[in-house]
Amino acid sequence: MLKTLSIRNVVLIERLDLHFEGGLSALTGETGSGKSILLDSLGLATGMRGDADLVRQGKSQGTVTAEFETPDNPMLRSLLEDQGIETGSAIILRRVVKQDGRSRAFVNDQPVSIGFLRQIGGYLVEVHGQLEVRGLLDPATHGNYVDSFGKLRPQLARVAECYALWQSAETGLKRAIKALETARKDEEFMRHAADELIAIDPQENEEEELAQTRIVMMHGEHLVQSLNEAFEDLNSGTGVESSLRSALQKLERCRNKAGGKLDAAIDALDRALVEYTDGVSELEAAAELIDIDPSQLEQVEDRLFTLRALARKHGVEVAGLPDLRHHFEATLKNLDSGTENLEELRHEAQKARASFVAAAQRLTAGRVKAAQAIDQAVQAELPPLKLEAAIFRSHIEALEESDWGANGCERMTFEVQTNPNTAMGPLHKIASGGELARIMLALKVVLADADSVPSIVFDEVDAGIGGAAAAAVGQRLSRLGEDLQVMAVTHSPQVAAVANQQWRVTKSDYSATMQTSVHVLDPDARKEEIARMLAGAEVTDAARAAAGQLLAGENSGKRA
Repeated sequence: MLKTLSIRNVVLIERLDLHFEGGLSALTGETGSGKSILLDSLGLATGMRGDADLVRQGKSQGTVTAEFETPDNPMLRSLLEDQGIETGSAIILRRVVKQDGRSRAFVNDQPVSIGFLRQIGGYLVEVHGQLEVRGLLDPATHGNYVDSFGKLRPQLARVAECYALWQSAETGLKRAIKALETARKDEEFMRHAADELIAIDPQENEEEELAQTRIVMMHGEHLVQSLNEAFEDLNSGTGVESSLRSALQKLERCRNKAGGKLDAAIDALDRALVEYTDGVSELEAAAELIDIDPSQLEQVEDRLFTLRALARKHGVEVAGLPDLRHHFEATLKNLDSGTENLEELRHEAQKARASFVAAAQRLTAGRVKAAQAIDQAVQAELPPLKLEAAIFRSHIEALEESDWGANGCERMTFEVQTNPNTAMGPLHKIASGGELARIMLALKVVLADADSVPSIVFDEVDAGIGGAAAAAVGQRLSRLGEDLQVMAVTHSPQVAAVANQQWRVTKSDYSATMQTSVHVLDPDARKEEIARMLAGAEVTDAARAAAGQLLAGENSGKRA
């Protein structure tokens, strides 16, 4: 709900602070008094187009601030949170327009784009009568109204869920097809490469082992000579082993007589004998491993060359050849089973599509039923509003499959024919502002429970009508005011009389400049204003009496 509207230096308004209440508020005043400036100011604060002409003459900038009570709307809160804007009990929209036409926008004192301000404003207030393509005048919103009216939100959520699953399945299928097509292009190369790798059969750490073997074989003769010399040194004379054993035997014979003083020496010599024996065994084993056969060296070098050439060919290290082989083999295996996998994915996508279509058909049936109910209800509202010749229709257009989406398989728009000589057309293309406002009023009455916008403004919804038709307009505005905040700019005394609050807009000369002012009317002033609306420039006692009767009818609950 709109709580306050503060205007500074906008056209004829120098300074104005308005405090609004719930229910129906009527804004009245003579033609040219500046009622449209109030609507322009509210539109400015909620993101409508602004230009330099709105800035009061002689001032550098104009400012409008609108404070709204925060509605219980999860989408609005999410939108604000995504922008890092904190939400409390109030949302404050502010717009500043410079003399050169440039403007700045703020939400809760945080700078935002004009587009974002307009988006937020659309959740807070809806203005009818100015031919703005916004709210109900925006065809993109009509489906939401039908779904809300028909209580189809659960069905819509199911359609959105099924659509997401279908699209996910289709995406997976497309990726698999693309991957298979790419693999098919390289299939011949991969099969040849895999065969070559299988034939060569590279092993883990093979290059390192071959390189070490090659070094040993290249120095084989020198190594054999060194080993032979080592054996000769160890076995020269009586030999190291014989000397150690002889020494140990002699020491063991006198060990008991030494009182333990020979134990350490005997143990050391015993260890030396063991180490000597192990050393000789290792030398013998090493000698057996050293191969100085030239043909064996050639085989090792050929193997190294083959492995390194293959690694260069595939742009990998020799150590990566085993993994490359496994990769090619796995890819070829997938290729061989690729068609089968595609069929499974295709089946899943078809199954997901069928689930979406079934859910969408149930939603469509609900929408058709809801649209028919809306059409009948709106059509019944039109004759009392002096729109006897008008025909209202909720048009449901089936979409091509390429246009299906999370909202279903159809596009919904509200259309109207205002008289038999005109074609059925979209709401926002109706020429007459008065007709459009009354059609919007009829729609709002029917869709009141489906509407999430808490504040509605009607600009001269009673234009061109009077008597019973004006009374019917007032009655419907009053009904709307029971659930929503409704503001009506009106010239009709019947409409003004049923309002919960009435404002009078006046224009006067002040300090050699024209200035618009707005005042809330007390009961006496309200009676006088309605009398003026009935009588014109000269207010008569009869007009005052009639005004009293209108207000009395309102106060007693007998609305016109």
